Amino acid sequence: MSNELELAAGVALTGLSGRAPKADGHAPGTPCANCATPLQGPWCHVCGQSAEDFHRSIVKLTGEVIEGVLHADGRLWRTLPDLMFRPGRLTRAYLEGHRAPQIPPLRLFLVVLLAIFLVGGLTSSGKPSRPPPPAAAQTAAKAMSLADDPRTISEMTPAERAIVKGKLKGAHVVLGGDRPNAAATNWLNERLNKAIDDPERFFLILEQWSERFAFLMLPISAIMLSLLFVFQRRFYLFDHTIFSLHSLSAMGVVLTLAMLLNTVIGGWGFALMIPAPLHLFGHMRGVYRTSVLGTLIRMTLLFVGSVTAGAVLIVGLIAVGLNGMGG
Repeated sequence: MSNELELAAGVALTGLSGRAPKADGHAPGTPCANCATPLQGPWCHVCGQSAEDFHRSIVKLTGEVIEGVLHADGRLWRTLPDLMFRPGRLTRAYLEGHRAPQIPPLRLFLVVLLAIFLVGGLTSSGKPSRPPPPAAAQTAAKAMSLADDPRTISEMTPAERAIVKGKLKGAHVVLGGDRPNAAATNWLNERLNKAIDDPERFFLILEQWSERFAFLMLPISAIMLSLLFVFQRRFYLFDHTIFSLHSLSAMGVVLTLAMLLNTVIGGWGFALMIPAPLHLFGHMRGVYRTSVLGTLIRMTLLFVGSVTAGAVLIVGLIAVGLNGMGG
């Protein structure tokens, strides 16, 4: 998992509760460990460092972390039910200024995004090989003419990989004309051969970059909503961004639960995604107060735009993965 996502989610989690640290063992007047200023509270009023003493047992530290996450000033338990069952009310409350009772949208989105990749890694850790994401796997299978072979590249013998390389020699890249582009063809063939020789490295690159590409869905969604409501002057890019953060977070929660459920009942876990259009419909109507027909039309356009953007991102992800094989 990329360090950027871990760092962002870690910062989000540390500020989840908003409570002051416990200054265990530091009585008022104790010198600050950083600047030696006499302490007057749980924070140093000169350098801002926490006065908390972290020299405690792992059991106590773990208990305090769990306490902080579960307590969270009650915001977690107020935000999640509204996010899943009353998303329109949640987003409108935030846009109207009632923000203290709920988790900040960006923090929520980062934590949910982290949960998706954590659960995805855990639920696939027991498999014999590490396949790429489903959509990327299908694209790669078509490109390599392996649709008739259910095995992944990592399970093939060297002789079988040589056969696959032979099939790829006839592949050509055409850019803006009828004739193949020699430079692009050589670039593609060279990196495909390296991906076949070292599939684990290729899949690792895909995994690392998939987190960054997934984050791109946020600005894409906000921009598409801005275009769909371009004639509604009462809404701004900020409003569309908050809507996108809440909507994507809700879908992320459902996806995480579906992946966990899949470990118990198989592929039927993704049945949890079926009500997603109803959730989006209620969310959009609740926030933008559009008519039923207007909401359905915008939902359709948003779906088409999201699928198109997703396909472009998948192609871009595979291109970045192949480019990473050139080193």
